[in-house]
Amino acid sequence: MPVRILIVTLLLSITLFSQDHSEFVEGPFDSPQEVTETCLMCHDEVGEDILHTRHWNWFGRGTHPDKAKFSGAGKTNIINNFCIATPSNMPRCTSCHIGYGWKDNTFDHSDPSNIDCLVCHDQTGEYKKIPTGAGMPFKEVDLLKVAQNVGPTSRANCGKCHFDGGGGVGVKHGDMDDTLYDPSEEMDVHMGGMEFNCTECHTVENHVIAGASHGSMNLGKNHIECADCHEGEIHELKVIDKHTASLACETCHIPEYGRGLPTKTYWNWETAGQDIEPEKDKYGKETYMKKKGTFEWGMDVTPYYSWYDGTAEYQLIGDKVNSAEPVQLNQLNGDITNKKAKITPFKVMRGKQPYDPENDLMIVPNLFGKKGFWKTFNWVSASEIGMKSVGLPFSGDVKFVETEMYWPINHMVPPASEALKCTSCHGKAGTRMDWEKLGYKDGDPIKTRGRFTNEWVKK
Repeated sequence: MPVRILIVTLLLSITLFSQDHSEFVEGPFDSPQEVTETCLMCHDEVGEDILHTRHWNWFGRGTHPDKAKFSGAGKTNIINNFCIATPSNMPRCTSCHIGYGWKDNTFDHSDPSNIDCLVCHDQTGEYKKIPTGAGMPFKEVDLLKVAQNVGPTSRANCGKCHFDGGGGVGVKHGDMDDTLYDPSEEMDVHMGGMEFNCTECHTVENHVIAGASHGSMNLGKNHIECADCHEGEIHELKVIDKHTASLACETCHIPEYGRGLPTKTYWNWETAGQDIEPEKDKYGKETYMKKKGTFEWGMDVTPYYSWYDGTAEYQLIGDKVNSAEPVQLNQLNGDITNKKAKITPFKVMRGKQPYDPENDLMIVPNLFGKKGFWKTFNWVSASEIGMKSVGLPFSGDVKFVETEMYWPINHMVPPASEALKCTSCHGKAGTRMDWEKLGYKDGDPIKTRGRFTNEWVKK
């Protein structure tokens, strides 16, 4: 390699992992896009890489011109039971997008200058996006200072969006909240005890971050597993190692979720818009907001256990629903006969949200904006605007249906001493597993089959 190229390569490597970029970044900057253009002068290949990631695109089946590349479920085409859907609510939802200005369908996903480098690489702690600003930072942010002080991603960078997803701390995920910024070893043995950053497990290649988002669950791709690091026979007792043929590691090693702060477990949109006096529950959390309805919270919640093979089916915008029973917003694939499936822990988020009874469609409401529900408290007009934005019919009638959604439990792993014991699931005291529902027709397998052997793990 020529000396000049070697020097440039080394310089770029040093600057990527150095906090002090003041020698290479000069201002002033009139817009955050100008910061990105400056970053791409050295890191030009990064811009192209990011344009092909899910962090950038959020697309699913049928919502992107290149359908072969962006297939399956994504933030722009799934229904959830938090703030329901992103279409027609973009400026609010995209405040956590890694870009600038995605306020409607005119946003140019092919323009790398719209990429927000700072949200992932800020080391000052002073970079903040406007909650309703389509990804734009507050005007008060000193863009030059932040740009001159960038470095590797940290829990602080990732947590800004992932710890507070769904509209607040601990709302969406049962295994991530603000305690993970600086956790104890008891709270998370990896992040607290071993000082792991997110990318220790969520490895990155060409800015594609490994890990199972809902899009990954839908396609069965991009998963990471505990066994990627913890290989082979790692338990002192061989009988425990045999369990790994049928149990995900998290099943025994994350006995409860909502361990740090309360996590939302139920969200009823039907009561939204009413003048109900809010009360606080035993955790000090408000149980009602006029804009959002009624909530329930939980701490130290026992997970829901299901066979899971790494894939799931999703209720996409425009799919018909059966309102006679709770609508499954995602359905986990796998059962006792599936060789790839393992018994895996999940947070079950339950809710009640609007649907169109004449068209049998889940409603995509316009919540945010001058004519949105949060201003008018009118479900009919909010539904009309929202459904029009996704090209779907709306009858003018709004009813409410119960929904369920399953969220993986992977974080907040306590020390091994806190893992489940044999009697947590087996024997007279073992009430954690619903064996018959899991496919064990005779109930607890240890009662009917004696000593645990590999032959009856999934029989």
